Amino acid sequence: MNQTTNSILMIRPVAFRMNEQTAVNNYYQKVLDNLTPTSVNAKAQEEFDTFVQKLKMIGLHVIVVEDTLSPDTPDSIFPNNWISFHENGDVVLYPMFAENRRLERREDVLDNLEEAGFLINEIMDYTSAEEDDVFLEGTGSIVLDRANGKAYCALSPRADEELFIEFCEDFEFTPVIFEAFQTVNEERKHIYHTNVIMCVGETFAVICADCIDDKKERKMVLDSLKGDEKEVILITEDQVNNFAGNMLEVKGTNDRRFLIMSASAHQSLTKKQIAQLEEHVIIVSSSLDTIEACGGGSARCMMAEIFLPKD
Repeated sequence: MNQTTNSILMIRPVAFRMNEQTAVNNYYQKVLDNLTPTSVNAKAQEEFDTFVQKLKMIGLHVIVVEDTLSPDTPDSIFPNNWISFHENGDVVLYPMFAENRRLERREDVLDNLEEAGFLINEIMDYTSAEEDDVFLEGTGSIVLDRANGKAYCALSPRADEELFIEFCEDFEFTPVIFEAFQTVNEERKHIYHTNVIMCVGETFAVICADCIDDKKERKMVLDSLKGDEKEVILITEDQVNNFAGNMLEVKGTNDRRFLIMSASAHQSLTKKQIAQLEEHVIIVSSSLDTIEACGGGSARCMMAEIFLPKD
């Protein structure tokens, strides 16, 4: 299986704001004072459009779907949490923690992909788990190493262990399960999504090992990555707070490998880390300050990778 793709789905926001329903366990979200909801959304749209432009310039196939004003979906800009796409033509729908995020799931998104020539074979729907307050938020909760058949998951209120194991059995991934924490008001709290602390590329992995408090679990995760001959690039918790873990490797023109991240993530990296990454990829970054502050997510969260076969 391929680890990277040339095609991604992105949702352009129409009413983006800080989502009060997700702020209960996403400690990266902030209220931006002195900004009206309209100006927050306008800034987010501006950041989004610039970002999309940069992605298209490197030869990425970006399918942009406009969000709708109704229903109210302030986090629709992060589609990778409710849907994922797989090489066998399967589409997976995931159970979401916040009730207003469940409204992001839209059938017309699949129509758009089919119109663009992608083939959809089967829809695997795990969303009934929401009735039991069980959640697994897509490639936010799960970081896939598709090429090596592994799935990494930091357990949290948004990543249920049993459901994750079921997903791994259904898609023949080996589960790598651990807990990851961040310090909030001097307390260690669960990291809400695995993809804020780690990114798995074809030949490298970026991870904040310091977030994995249990030494055995930390060693297991690092051994798993190194066992697949990936260069492991360690980042700090402070860099995680600047979304340096929230990156995605993609294929651009002529299958050149690019690593996509936000400007704040890029600026937080040391010269040594940048040099390590540039042995593998070309870095592309874009300012996502408003989206990061209000949404508590960054570049990787905004891109749902499309691995579906084409007509």
